[in-house]
Amino acid sequence: MIVGSDLARAQLVARSIDVINTHQSPSGAYPASPTFSAYRGYAWLRDGAFIAEGMSRAGQVDSASAFHAWCARVIGARHDQVAGLIGRARAGLPVSAAEMLPTRFTLDGGDGADEWWDHQLDGYGTWLWALAEHTARHGVRVPGADEAVRVAARYLTWFWNQPCYDWWEEHVDQRHVSTLGAVHAGLRAAAAGGLLAGAEAAAAAQVVADIAGLVAEQGVAPAGHLRKWLPSAQGTVALVDPGQAVAPLHDLDAHGLGGDAVDASLPACVAPFGLYPVGHPVAVRTVAEVERQLARDGGVHRFLADTFYGGGRWVLLAGFLGLNHAAAGRRAEALRYLDWMAAQADESGQLPEQVSDVLLAPPRLQEWLRRWGPVARPLLWSHGMYLMLADALEVRA
Repeated sequence: MIVGSDLARAQLVARSIDVINTHQSPSGAYPASPTFSAYRGYAWLRDGAFIAEGMSRAGQVDSASAFHAWCARVIGARHDQVAGLIGRARAGLPVSAAEMLPTRFTLDGGDGADEWWDHQLDGYGTWLWALAEHTARHGVRVPGADEAVRVAARYLTWFWNQPCYDWWEEHVDQRHVSTLGAVHAGLRAAAAGGLLAGAEAAAAAQVVADIAGLVAEQGVAPAGHLRKWLPSAQGTVALVDPGQAVAPLHDLDAHGLGGDAVDASLPACVAPFGLYPVGHPVAVRTVAEVERQLARDGGVHRFLADTFYGGGRWVLLAGFLGLNHAAAGRRAEALRYLDWMAAQADESGQLPEQVSDVLLAPPRLQEWLRRWGPVARPLLWSHGMYLMLADALEVRA
């Protein structure tokens, strides 16, 4: 089959649906990767929410609903834990990263016993956003979701400004624009859904406004023209010189690389999260700068200093850039990313997490191979992103 043909694209849509359905747990959880040593037996809210969104867009209503019901049970069961954390914060007591809710769970919804970089807020926001998208698209009700939405919204409303690990499970002492974009989208969806009480709805709406203001003030900085970097209790933040031209989003910590390094997760703040509309100058510059620094022939690196498995190109990140091009009406560019994603499938149609043909740090590949074995394949998030981008381009099975 010729990669780039309509038939090949449609066949990988069908195969992606099959891979995800095959590996979905009876509990409803989507395992990140059923075979990869470090991920096996675990599900992430972030990965799963994007997988569910791909399945929902592909018409796999029962599969997506089962995942959201699993999330509702997992999050709803932590009502008392969230209440305790909020009580301590309200009393002015410190709450450490180790005490926060997990980012990944066992397939039956437990916390898991393996050590991990666990404090990540983006998954809770991404789940709220994906749940709202799914229920609006298909008119379904997910059992237990109402209470879980309130639990997740209260958790994010109180702790959104606390430093946590980024998407790549690094830099726990800093705040990250992609995380803020996910929280913004999730709380926006929760507030619009009518499930929050008056005071809680007002608090969520205020956080949505606060995030937009924080990102505009500190997360947008002209490449190479940062006035200075200021250390703070929340991590290092970039300040923009007044009068500078509009420039791309920059993570608040920029991975410690200085002012002009971007992260490939940042386009998610535009599409699908909508922190900035696709035509906004910040959105346009963000996509352009991520492409300039990190895109290579359709594949996308995470960030310039990436050393994980040598810093290869990630399949799911091609999906995010493709979504941004599709949302802006640039169909040919979006198709280029879709076809690169498809070209990374093996003979059985399984997509990996990343590919190692173009590396940022080649000497670091072997250490990860020794530690965890070959790159994760299949990675269900890669398949979910393929489904999302295929839907945006009206590619059907």
